[in-house]
Amino acid sequence: MVLEALSEERPYWSNESAELFCADSFSFMSRMPSGCVNMVFADPPYFLSDNGISCSGGKQVSVNKARWDEALSIEEKHKFNRDWIRECRRILDFNGSMWISGTMHNIYSVGMALEQEGFHILNNITWRKTNPPPNLACRCFTHSTETVLWARKDDKKARHYFDYKLMREINGGKQMKDVWEGALTPRREKIYGKHPTQKPEYLLDRIIQASTRKGDLILDPFCGSGTTGVVSLRYGRKFIGIDNVREYLEIARLRMENEQ
Repeated sequence: MVLEALSEERPYWSNESAELFCADSFSFMSRMPSGCVNMVFADPPYFLSDNGISCSGGKQVSVNKARWDEALSIEEKHKFNRDWIRECRRILDFNGSMWISGTMHNIYSVGMALEQEGFHILNNITWRKTNPPPNLACRCFTHSTETVLWARKDDKKARHYFDYKLMREINGGKQMKDVWEGALTPRREKIYGKHPTQKPEYLLDRIIQASTRKGDLILDPFCGSGTTGVVSLRYGRKFIGIDNVREYLEIARLRMENEQ
């Protein structure tokens, strides 16, 4: 077991370094010990499923994904964000850090919730997509970016880990900036199935290498198709992933077994 304190929990899938759980994230995290994880990466619901339209593969499609993404009121959305971020803060190590990705539809609430729940935001990363889907309505600019917030506990004694040297090496000997460019998730990363908000592995490559050490424990409370877990295994980290959709967990299982 990756986390011995939860030995009574039966994982959907596990190996010596990782565990996937089919569970409600709030309920599961409430049973985790305080300070037990070194890093959290979260890609929470964007609450975009409001019967609108979008573009996928050059075709007009519905934006509706599933019940977990149904649109909420501003008050409901912000309460949701404060609740899960508060629980993540409790289970995060004092010197740990948290990354949260999102679009304009949710990221502003996330940023406010982070500060309200006792986090200090370290960086506002802009992920610029080199091949974004076109804007079908033609009534505003094409949406081509997402935001990834990096935060630690708001305590002057907290010492988050940052592999500055490695990031500089990756960036050709220059300080790495907070605008990261790259394409959408390629087909080769979706061979076991598709998730509507799947992140490309290169994003998690950089995040995990920048802010964790080998052997650290990483939590993804909305793990979807398991990109965080795949990259965690790749670099010798331990991983716990939680999701309440078995279809996505099965994709995550296949991807993580293939990575091994």
